[in-house]
Amino acid sequence: MELGLVGLGKMGGNMRERMRAAGLTVVGVDHNASISDATDLTDMVGKLTAADQPKVVWVMVPVQAIDPVLTELAGLLSEGDIVIDGGNSRWTDDIRRAEQLAAKGIKFVDCGVSGGVWGLENGYALMCGGDAEVIATLMPIFEALKPEGDFGFVHAGKVGAGHFAKMVHNGIEYAIMQAYAEGFELLEAADTVESVPEVFDSWREGTVIRSWLLDLMVNALQEDTHLDKIRGYAEDSGEGRWTVEAAIQHAVPVPAIAASLFARFASRQEDSPAMKAIAAMRNQFGGHAVKGAEDPSYATPPVKH
Repeated sequence: MELGLVGLGKMGGNMRERMRAAGLTVVGVDHNASISDATDLTDMVGKLTAADQPKVVWVMVPVQAIDPVLTELAGLLSEGDIVIDGGNSRWTDDIRRAEQLAAKGIKFVDCGVSGGVWGLENGYALMCGGDAEVIATLMPIFEALKPEGDFGFVHAGKVGAGHFAKMVHNGIEYAIMQAYAEGFELLEAADTVESVPEVFDSWREGTVIRSWLLDLMVNALQEDTHLDKIRGYAEDSGEGRWTVEAAIQHAVPVPAIAASLFARFASRQEDSPAMKAIAAMRNQFGGHAVKGAEDPSYATPPVKH
């Protein structure tokens, strides 16, 4: 089987390598010409010459680049060809894009992909949305990418279901990482445990909180015991926000996921306005000390009346 792959970044490049190792023919294109197999989308589509299958193009580009790429592909592909969006797209956009391509007779599949930079070695978890017949056609690709064994792939439902499943997956990921992070901070602050990295390492077997994320946390602590080299700033990809928005829409309580998202927002504040307000109120009702805006020393509490 052959396919075109648009976007050869950290994940796309490794996906190309894993699929080729499984015997698939992959024609990749990227804005970086030095790693591309084709000069542009037209050249890439022209190199897909298998007569016994529809042309298949997997798109792995940032969210802002998806629509321009799909619009160009709509003019290059033919009826019966297939486009897979493997990026972190919002599920509501999948329906619109599927309709756009369907007008040209082109099939569309959305596929949430998890695995990051470790996917080449471990395989990628794939969550797909689309027609069952189209998914069946693409199974050689999915089999090449997924981990060995019975798990790591799901046909989640109709178009949009794959990215919705991946969105919820990422929301859960936010909450799990936040719990590990808060545990790390508490262990560090208490000055009771002699080696925080060894504690985390001990949790990797036999405990109910063991996970791959825990393994990655241990890796990070082995490289930087107190994480002194890292600034306490965390971005969000957007999927945590979408998860909370969907929860609101469906009246589903997701307090852990919501709190973990808001914790990331807090990490970006040099000086939290909300915490200023709390400090001011504590100072007013209880005479609790506050730190001055410029002077790190404590200000004098107000005189009680």
